[in-house]
Amino acid sequence: MHARIGRRTFVGVAAATLAAPAVLRAAEPLKLRCSLDTAPSHPRNVAIVDYLAKVEQASKGEIKGELFQSGQLFADLNVSKALLQGQVEMAAPGAWVLTGLVPDCDMVQLPYFYGVPIDVTHKATDGKAGAKVNQELEGKLNTQVLGPWIDLGYQNWYSTKVPLDKFSALKGLKIRSPGGAAISWRIKFAGGIANTTAWPNVPLALSQGTFDAFVSTDESCNSAKLWEAGVKFSYADHQFMGQYIPMIAKSFWSKLSAAQQKMMTDLWAANIGRYRQGAADSQANARKVLESNGVKIHDPSAEDLAATRKAMMGDIGSLIKDAKLSNEIVTLVKEAVGSSA
Repeated sequence: MHARIGRRTFVGVAAATLAAPAVLRAAEPLKLRCSLDTAPSHPRNVAIVDYLAKVEQASKGEIKGELFQSGQLFADLNVSKALLQGQVEMAAPGAWVLTGLVPDCDMVQLPYFYGVPIDVTHKATDGKAGAKVNQELEGKLNTQVLGPWIDLGYQNWYSTKVPLDKFSALKGLKIRSPGGAAISWRIKFAGGIANTTAWPNVPLALSQGTFDAFVSTDESCNSAKLWEAGVKFSYADHQFMGQYIPMIAKSFWSKLSAAQQKMMTDLWAANIGRYRQGAADSQANARKVLESNGVKIHDPSAEDLAATRKAMMGDIGSLIKDAKLSNEIVTLVKEAVGSSA
């Protein structure tokens, strides 16, 4: 009898021991790793930090965000591959770095958006044109786009040595592009020579004279303190509204319940307006910081902007061809901007 009880006790204990790890694993939160290549003070980072905290709270700890900033894991130029391979669960790369996979991401580079108010861009990216791009990205990268894109801000020109007091001042300069055929087209249109450099490498490249000028935003320059790398001038032509596309890897998304998926998309929709306003506020403040650090910013007149936009429209066929934009996306953009075009 003693032997039989001993064996039964042993079997019971052994079974409990084997079951325990499975129970522990079930209780572990789902890890949501997100990679960004901008600094913690950048509005995109601020938005994602806030969003991940809200997701963790709403999921009661079942989903735990982990943010890797300043290019700790991947530059935006490389993060789409990391998403596809499951090396991260979330990213929000700029639309301009995704054009190699989905050329239609370059739609906001069309001259219709040059030097015009932000809401003109939102009409396109929040509407059918943006939905078309999202669908293409989801198919190519096996991802889920969370919802409306995060605003970064107006993209402008910045230089270290050459005063940028007119569009023609860009002629002959070696100009850094964040990526994308359409930005390279605009640099070529301006008479410059395109140079693609990942954002984390820009400060060193600037100080070493790798390029003379670059395309970016006031806040990106501010968060990286690029006046310390020699930036002295800016031509604020608001050439297009830079936006980041928030994506979740399907390998992670498929692990969520329908309720959790709805919670994540609802949270994004509820907060995107605030995130966009935060970006606008950051850009306004960043301009003041740049000016206080000696950066001379030139604001072209409405007439100058209209003249440049008209000239760009005259070469729109080359842009569409170079950027490989689909006829469908061009049509959807024209429908969205309407009279603004």
